[in-house]
Amino acid sequence: MAINNEQTLSQIQSLARLYQTGYRSPVIDASIQKLISLERARLQRELEELQEHLHAFEEEYNLSSEEFHRRFQRGELGDDADMFEWDAFYQMMVTVREQLETLQPETASQ
Repeated sequence: MAINNEQTLSQIQSLARLYQTGYRSPVIDASIQKLISLERARLQRELEELQEHLHAFEEEYNLSSEEFHRRFQRGELGDDADMFEWDAFYQMMVTVREQLETLQPETASQ
């Protein structure tokens, strides 16, 4: 039986409600920490691969990806397939960085 995103979100919310009542489980705590650690590692590998692709474009065009993206969004760089591919890699990199940031441990005292 496949579980969809809504079911997964509902299950996570159920656990959150349970924990808000004071419930604690070392098994759930360890499982969640392991899942987050695995997902961070996967995202880090994905980020490194994206950065390799971006670096190749930066070398070829002698332009940072950030500057490229600004100029591409303003329509200054044309519409070659390379430009669209570079922009897609850049946007994917931004998304992966945001996801990694979301999964970083909280630094505020609890």
